[in-house]
Amino acid sequence: MTSMTPDEDANRARRRRRGVVAIKESLRELSIQMSLLNHQVGTHAGLKDIDLYCLDLVNRHGPLSPSALARRAGLHPATMTGVLDRLERGGWVARRRDPDALDRRAVAVHPLLTRNPELFELYSGMNTSMDQICADYTDAELDLLADFLNRTIEAGQDATGQLAND
Repeated sequence: MTSMTPDEDANRARRRRRGVVAIKESLRELSIQMSLLNHQVGTHAGLKDIDLYCLDLVNRHGPLSPSALARRAGLHPATMTGVLDRLERGGWVARRRDPDALDRRAVAVHPLLTRNPELFELYSGMNTSMDQICADYTDAELDLLADFLNRTIEAGQDATGQLAND
């Protein structure tokens, strides 16, 4: 095994730094592009950006209490009331009494799946593109990408939690 010269070692370190910077920049660009896509989807579905975000949380993690949804979304409970009112009027969610709660007034927000095909259709172009992109990768590469994305999500959750506690 040959060792690297100091110049080769420095070049390798510079390439690595450039690669890490490129990944961070790409993730920022991806975040912007996904925000733009979500805004367009929301506009076509008649939803405000925050309403679409909360609907996605309910669809992924629901049913949730309004306070649990507010915590996940990082919203004040009074703001969440307005969001839920709009989602309920639009036929996206229903607030139902929680029969298992100690407080008989407790409600849970349930997704109403009848309108979800509208969202699937609006996201179909992106989903088709993602299928085509993923087809170019091996199973091992997809596993590596999934691991990277999951670890990035966890880092984002940690950073968000730290800022929320400051």
